[in-house]
Amino acid sequence: MVEITIRKRPHSEAVISTRKFFKKTARGKVVKVLRERYLRDDVACGIQSCASCDNSTADPLPFAGDTQHKAFPDGHYILPDTNVFLHQMDLMESSLFKPPIILLQTVMDEVRHRSIPLYNRLKALVRMDDKRVWVFYNEYRSETAIIAEEDESPNDRNDRGIRKAAEWYNEHIKLNRHVVRGQPPPKLPAVVLMTEDAANKRKAEESGIPVTSIRQYISLFPEASAAQLLDLLSNAEDNVLEPRVTGGGKQALYAEYYDESMLQAGLATGNLYKGHFNASSYNYLQGSVMVHELPKPVLLIGRENLNRAVHGDQVIIELFDEDKWGVEGDEVVDQESTLKDDDAADSDEEEENDDVLRKEADAVRASEAKATKKEAQPTGRVVGIVKRNWRPIVCHIDATALPSSSTFGSAASSTSATSLSTQTLLAHPTSTLLPRIRIRTRQGPALVGKKILVAIDSWHATSRYPDGHFVRVLGDVGGEDAEREGLMLEYGISYGAFGSAILGCLPPEGDKWVVVPKSEDGMWKGREDLRDLTICSIDPPNCQDIDDALHARPLPNGNIEAGVHIADVSNFVLADTPMDTEAAARGTTVYLVDKRIDMLPALLGTNLCSLRPNVERLAFSAIWELTPNAEIVNVRFTKSVIRSKAAFTYEEAQIRKDNPALQDPLTTAIRLLNTLAQKLKAARMAAGALNLASPEVKIHLDSAESSDPIDVEQKELRETNSLVEEFMLLANISVARKIFDAFPATAVLRRHLPPPQTNFDKLKDILKKRKGLTLDVSSSGALAESLDRCVDAEEPAFNTLVRIMATRCMLPAEYFGAGSVGRDTFGHYGLASDIYTHFTSPIRRYADVLAHRQLAAAIGYAPLHASLHSKANVERILEVVNRRHRMAQMAGRASVEYYVGLALKGRNERQGRGQAVTEEAFVIRTFRNGLGVFVTKLGIEGLVMFKRDLTEFDADNYCVTIPGSSAAVPGNQDVVISVFDKVVVKIEVETDKNTQKGKVKMSLVQPVDSSSL
Repeated sequence: MVEITIRKRPHSEAVISTRKFFKKTARGKVVKVLRERYLRDDVACGIQSCASCDNSTADPLPFAGDTQHKAFPDGHYILPDTNVFLHQMDLMESSLFKPPIILLQTVMDEVRHRSIPLYNRLKALVRMDDKRVWVFYNEYRSETAIIAEEDESPNDRNDRGIRKAAEWYNEHIKLNRHVVRGQPPPKLPAVVLMTEDAANKRKAEESGIPVTSIRQYISLFPEASAAQLLDLLSNAEDNVLEPRVTGGGKQALYAEYYDESMLQAGLATGNLYKGHFNASSYNYLQGSVMVHELPKPVLLIGRENLNRAVHGDQVIIELFDEDKWGVEGDEVVDQESTLKDDDAADSDEEEENDDVLRKEADAVRASEAKATKKEAQPTGRVVGIVKRNWRPIVCHIDATALPSSSTFGSAASSTSATSLSTQTLLAHPTSTLLPRIRIRTRQGPALVGKKILVAIDSWHATSRYPDGHFVRVLGDVGGEDAEREGLMLEYGISYGAFGSAILGCLPPEGDKWVVVPKSEDGMWKGREDLRDLTICSIDPPNCQDIDDALHARPLPNGNIEAGVHIADVSNFVLADTPMDTEAAARGTTVYLVDKRIDMLPALLGTNLCSLRPNVERLAFSAIWELTPNAEIVNVRFTKSVIRSKAAFTYEEAQIRKDNPALQDPLTTAIRLLNTLAQKLKAARMAAGALNLASPEVKIHLDSAESSDPIDVEQKELRETNSLVEEFMLLANISVARKIFDAFPATAVLRRHLPPPQTNFDKLKDILKKRKGLTLDVSSSGALAESLDRCVDAEEPAFNTLVRIMATRCMLPAEYFGAGSVGRDTFGHYGLASDIYTHFTSPIRRYADVLAHRQLAAAIGYAPLHASLHSKANVERILEVVNRRHRMAQMAGRASVEYYVGLALKGRNERQGRGQAVTEEAFVIRTFRNGLGVFVTKLGIEGLVMFKRDLTEFDADNYCVTIPGSSAAVPGNQDVVISVFDKVVVKIEVETDKNTQKGKVKMSLVQPVDSSSL
């Protein structure tokens, strides 16, 4: 415990530590707020051997600082201003950048205000083992605290405070150097203000404060380090000292964004709309923005109308007049092929690449010309950016972009990698949804064949491509470690090891922790002893984080007791602890094909919280009394202690259930649960629940050591899968009702909004024209019934295909706080339930942990933490959880796609050269120059491309005709291929000669051989 003495302030100091401002309340009333700071003179400077500061309670900075820099041979520390951390965090995080850093409270507060993600990175920087960072609370030290002057902007006030702190530090070091009698006085290190702001630098120089720009500072590093560090510099311009030179008089390629006042006025009057930009996966010159006020997404067609929007950006758009509305393009326009002749040098010239411009103009005209043939869709253009989705992007460098192939030798690469000469290159993102990024690097040849991380800095109206900077090399392209790390970075997955503060929250007994003997207090207080119940778990094979188990038994009155028992994670993850903060930031466990990135440390997830068989574990139980017809008589919730009797896989449980010779208690319980589950499902379906589908495949890995994929097949779903699903749904619905009754303003719930009926227009039209089937989307019940009727007697897989396509018309489900939306929007469309939450997987989902805390409070087990009484705080947490949940899903799918490619490549090699894999596929989309196909067995989609002038395309009837005169067609008869047709495709995994990246390529084998087209 630290004792703080507050000294009485003289009146002359009151103005320094008192701040008065006016604030508007939620009801619109303006009130005066008086806020005081209590200033101290004992806030430590953090420098070792300081004569007047007590730095003994922390790890101080060495007195000499860094003595290796050429400009400061007597030693120095750097004191960066806010913009350094806002724009150059990649540099600050680099292991090559090691000067001791003084981080001001003013800077931390301003970074937090400007960007929470960067603030989190800044906090992590402070904790890095290989960094020396001292946080100095300058706003509370009497000599460095300042107040805003009249008419002074917050930014100018903060800059003045930073200069004040830098000036004080240099004087403080002079006054408090430690002099040893008989020895010469020590050399004085300098505290150097680092800034990219021209005005701030000028004022610091006028005050005699040591000051430097980042580029000046790095240029005096050893040459090899300087080359790598200069590559890390962001090109963002924010009143910087050395702006990027673009060439005078360069013509703008894009319209400038509207100013803030125009944007706000347009949103207020309904002339402008806000939404998230989604790039097209088929045509890089198109995208769309879903706007709540409009029934259909707004199409953005052409580079000018996309206006520098990047996939995931929150944008403001302006609608065109209705006579300019268009339709989604029916041609695949691939960025790699269209822009193959473009390079960074061409794109930096005043004269644009004419061939590229012509190709792009042709693609745009093709979309606009067909607008009259179909029902037009709203079109518009981006006029402003609300929030950029600029995260580090995984890329590769095309070898052909370098000046000469002769530089690819190792010696040349080594020379170039350490040279300060700069090359301008285009980095190609792994994702086809993202634009190429222009970077300036001194390591060009050394980056060929590598998977690299690139950050976008800016996108000027005069530049075809955004500018960015190289961050680091992930590894060789195609290498499994680099691919895996690249995938996690691409989807923003937190995959680092848990820090010491988080591990310090674990039980000190470690894996020796056990449930203590039963007593009336401590661990057992308020818990029910359910160890004698016949409880078991049913999970996928090799499941280690078992967070749910079940039981069922007949009651004397003829009814049935059924229970769902969930790992009591909230007993170990306490609110407002480092572990809780980390779990909230991660949001969910991420499941990749060969790796699991845990939300919680393994000690909890796979041990202490995992409901292993024959081990006593803490649980949270939901127990129902049900009639034989699965009607709920009552439900109760209790904290408990259980002892699971067995852990089954779905297959093992199914075999037990189906074996009439087995009559043991566990098998009897499984059969009873299955009977109830069938009736629960029937009731859900009768209420209008949807039975949707998504591609599910199982990838066979060679061994735990190599993780090489051998083969891939469809997952088999059994009755026991449905058994578990029904009881998890029942638990989630029951808990949702309980926590909403108890906490109507902050209950953590999950909803699935009804999709706009227009989302189904295309699917309805295709079904009608190609199969004569009608899809009724007036309600979830009507949709469920009409999906049941979408059958093809000759093709059993057709119904599953339609359900997959219908699933893609849906809106995503989302977490929300009960008091933040109207009660009429709570419902879960897919489940046909009026209320829902997630309670059953707290080991792997943070939303479930919150629901556990609320349920514990609702039954009187423990008071609810203050953070879950705040509606704003709940919404803030759930916004992060929603984003993490979406990204985890996409990362999982991308992992499957990558490993399917590896498995196919391995199968090709085993079958012998030239023996490509062939599989049946359904046509799911037709284009003027190709087909979109879905390979059911592998759960993957692909494109079969044709030469545009060798086919005839009927957009209205979703078919492509290959004339009989084509060499690909036997018998000289026209071949018509339509959506829903079954075809045979050849699947190959090709390695790009420039990038060395493996890419799945599909070509048609039947009904025609597309290689002849």
